Amino acid sequence: MRHGKKFNHLGRTASHRSALLSNMACSLIEHKRINTTVAKAKALRVYVEPLLTKAKEDTTHNRRIVFSYLQSKEAVTELFRSVAPKIAERNGGYTRIIKTGFRPGDAADMALIELVDFNELYNPNAEEKKTTRRSRRSATAKKEAVAAEAPVVEKTAEPTAEAADSTEEKTEE
Repeated sequence: MRHGKKFNHLGRTASHRSALLSNMACSLIEHKRINTTVAKAKALRVYVEPLLTKAKEDTTHNRRIVFSYLQSKEAVTELFRSVAPKIAERNGGYTRIIKTGFRPGDAADMALIELVDFNELYNPNAEEKKTTRRSRRSATAKKEAVAAEAPVVEKTAEPTAEAADSTEEKTEE
């Protein structure tokens, strides 16, 4: 029976589970994405998203609370300095879980868990794409405008001259 089983225990004792989730959370904050099993990814999401919410407000109290979960000064510094400013305007949903298939050894269902704002492929607010599109459009518009004005006069004059030369050659033969 599963009476009172509110979360996945992951087949570990409480201390082992808290150490596992703490280490995975530190790795996620440091590397911005990690590859793990689907069950661990879902448990990690529940563990790390409240920490990310706490990191939005940089106070000593919040830093101490986050440090009590992560136990890593480097991860806490990274979280408050680089991750928190990027997620400041987001109201939740800081992580994304992408299923990647099955592990060859034991056929465990694998997934990639990542921080949403650090993925360049799925980021809709990419400024580089906008500048590229603007430059292409303006460059093609300029080229079409130049091409429409100058070469039209030259092309109409050249074929008639070539046609006249070819008719002269035919009459001479």
